[in-house]
Amino acid sequence: MEFHEDIVIVGAGIAGLATALGLHRSGIRSLVLESSEGLRVTGFALAMWTNAWRALDALGIGDVLRATALQIQAFEISSFNSNVPSQEQSPNSNLNSAKTELRCVRRKDLLETLERELPQGTVRYSSKIVSIEESGNFKLLHLADGSVFRTKVLIGCDGVNSMVAKWLGLKDPINTGRSAIRGYVVYPSNHGYEPKFHAYFGGGVRYGFVPCDDKSLYWFCTFSPSLFKYDENENNPLKMKQFVLSSIKDALEDVFDVVERTTLDCISYAHLRQRSPWNLLTGDIVKNNVCVIGDALHPMTPDLGQGGCSALEDSVVLARCLAEALLTKNGKEDEECEKTKMGLQKFSKQRRWRSFSLISAAYLVGLVQESDGVVIHFLKKKFMSRFSVGIVMRMSDFDCGKLLIVS
Repeated sequence: MEFHEDIVIVGAGIAGLATALGLHRSGIRSLVLESSEGLRVTGFALAMWTNAWRALDALGIGDVLRATALQIQAFEISSFNSNVPSQEQSPNSNLNSAKTELRCVRRKDLLETLERELPQGTVRYSSKIVSIEESGNFKLLHLADGSVFRTKVLIGCDGVNSMVAKWLGLKDPINTGRSAIRGYVVYPSNHGYEPKFHAYFGGGVRYGFVPCDDKSLYWFCTFSPSLFKYDENENNPLKMKQFVLSSIKDALEDVFDVVERTTLDCISYAHLRQRSPWNLLTGDIVKNNVCVIGDALHPMTPDLGQGGCSALEDSVVLARCLAEALLTKNGKEDEECEKTKMGLQKFSKQRRWRSFSLISAAYLVGLVQESDGVVIHFLKKKFMSRFSVGIVMRMSDFDCGKLLIVS
C-alpha cells in the first residue's frame, strides 16, 4: 500500500518529535516514522543548557519541563586524590546568572511532553525503513511491512547509525577511542545534594553526577576502553557498575554511594562516536529536499552536554526555514519544490558551522579532561578545569530564534 505525505520525519527521538512539534506550531503537518513499538527512552536523563531552554520555550513546552527539574546553581570540580573539592583545581563556577540556565531533565519526561503536544496520529510506530528511492521530486520510503511512503521532504532524525545520512553520502561516525557508562538512581526520600554539577577527574577517568530533582540523580563515567575491556553484546551491568566503583574508590563516601545505590537496570554502556568535523564541512547535509538533524547530523562526545540541546536547536531552525518556504504556496509544484530546496539550504548554512564547532569543542574538552600526562595534569590543576567550564558555558549561550507562527 502506498501513502503520500508532504513531510516525513524518520525517528521519534528528541530531534524528530521536536521538529514535528515546531512544524505543527507553524501550521504544517508532518508524519514521524519510528521503527520501535513505542517511545524509546533509553539514556535516562540529559543536561539541558541555556540554548536548549530557549528552543523549548520557542516550542512552547519550556515551563512544563522546568516544573519538574531543579535549576543547577554551580559546578563543583575535584580530583579523586582529594577528600574535599579543590579550589586550586577549579573553584565553584556560579551558574546563577540571568543568561545561564542548566537543569537535568529525564529523557522520558522530555519525549512524553513533546509527543503529548502533537496531534494524534503524527507518530507511526513499528515503521522501519529498509530503503529510500528517488522518483522525480519525490522520495519513496520502503518499509519493512511492505508499505511505501511518497514524500516531498525527508528529514532524517534517525540517530548515529542514520540511514538517511548514508543516503546523503555522509561517512559513518568515527570511534573517538573513549567509552561511557551512565546511570540513574532514585532515592527513597530526599538525596540531600545541593543543586550542583559535581565532577571528578583522575587516572584517565571522568566521573560526575547531577540532581534531576530532590529524589533522583543522573551520573556518568567516561574513560578509555583500555581501562575496561567490555563488549557491548555482553549486556553485563554488574560488570559496568564494578568498574565504575573501582574507578572512584578514592572519592568521598557519599559520592561512592551514588553508584552503589544504582540498580542494574538503570546502568548503560556506549562507545563514544562522533561525525568527523571535516566530513561535516565537505559532505552533503542537505540534498534534493532531504536533510539530517540531531545525532544523524552531528553525533558528538558528551563533554559539552550538548547532544540533546543542539538537536533542539536544529529542530527550531529547520521548522522555521521550512515554514518560511512552505507558507507562501502558490499551487505550482515545481516552484514549491524549489522554495523548499532554498529553505533547506538556508538551514544548512545556519547549522553547518555551529555543528562543526560543537563536535570539535566537545572532543577537545574531553581529551583534556581525561588526559593524565604530567603536563596536562599540571595545567588542569592550575586553570584548565575553569577554562573547560568556560567553554561549556560559552557554547551553550546560543539562541536558535523563534518559530514562524501564522495567526
